[in-house]
Amino acid sequence: MNAGKRQNETRIDRLNAEKRLPHEELTALLATWDAADREYAAEIARELAVARFGRNVFVRGIVEFSNVCRNDCLYCGIRKSNLKVERYRLGEAEIVECCDAGYLYGFRTFVLQSGEDATYPPERLAALVRTLKAKHPDCAVTLSVGELERADYQLLFDAGADRYLLRHETADPEHYARLHMPGQSWTRRMQCLRDLKEIGFQTGCGFMVGSPYQTPETLAKDMEFISEFRPAMIGIGPFIPHCDTPFASEPAGSVDLTLFLLSLCRILRPDVLLPATTALGTLDPVGREKGILAGANVIMPNLSPAQVRAKYMLYNNKTAVDVETHITKSDLQERLRKIGYSVKVARGDYGETPC
Repeated sequence: MNAGKRQNETRIDRLNAEKRLPHEELTALLATWDAADREYAAEIARELAVARFGRNVFVRGIVEFSNVCRNDCLYCGIRKSNLKVERYRLGEAEIVECCDAGYLYGFRTFVLQSGEDATYPPERLAALVRTLKAKHPDCAVTLSVGELERADYQLLFDAGADRYLLRHETADPEHYARLHMPGQSWTRRMQCLRDLKEIGFQTGCGFMVGSPYQTPETLAKDMEFISEFRPAMIGIGPFIPHCDTPFASEPAGSVDLTLFLLSLCRILRPDVLLPATTALGTLDPVGREKGILAGANVIMPNLSPAQVRAKYMLYNNKTAVDVETHITKSDLQERLRKIGYSVKVARGDYGETPC
């Protein structure tokens, strides 16, 4: 080890070598990092990602099929109490049509995302999954529809769903309580994640960077949870306030901190599927490219019908709500080419043979 290295570089080296840090060291790293530390971590993360995946980026076509939600999360623009939202639901035929179009564009994973909408019970979702898998057997189906009972998750898995995204949001129960209304349970959220993984889903967790009341201590707990849980996917992006929520006046999360945490996630979990999120691209015009250069290897263009994209507004100023999918795909290919990467047409399963 180079004796001249700065203390945080030494911490990052240890994290890379051991895939863990003592809690106090991890907290100190997250409290004292600077731009040089961020770039140092990015260099290591980028090398790990390229070694595992090549200079390839997986694309997942996301269909936001309902903005109806039973929950009242304090940060979310489609929370139940927001009466200004124009609610919508897509029918099964519309969802399948979106995925059919995505298939022609080269997408081999479809991500079906919604609020927690009782109009789409597990039985209905399972039938939709079976339809998609029958039409496109070479594709993966990812679901992101919130908290369900274990039997419901099993039903969806048995129908052919491959992956499930459920952000843990924070690994600190007190922090969780400050982001949600009474009745939403951190314990239940964690049990759902355990159920998903035990059933056999490629399971994704994640959190918002810069959410209200977040501290280096809570972030350290998030990273420790990721290390222990060993998810197949990690979804993190900056918190962005929505004007019609109780957190409307809170500051947005930091792009630079998000990039640093993406790199630390890659260092912790070299094989993980790690998106450069839409939220990152919303705060920075080249945020997704920066995310790839920080160690991310997934981007999720929007396959939803153009007329509903602006209605699925979890936060203000969401990017690309008015851009057609084929333009987005073409633009994405060119933007990735400029940084030395390319779109990989593949399912991109966790644990598959390296590219």
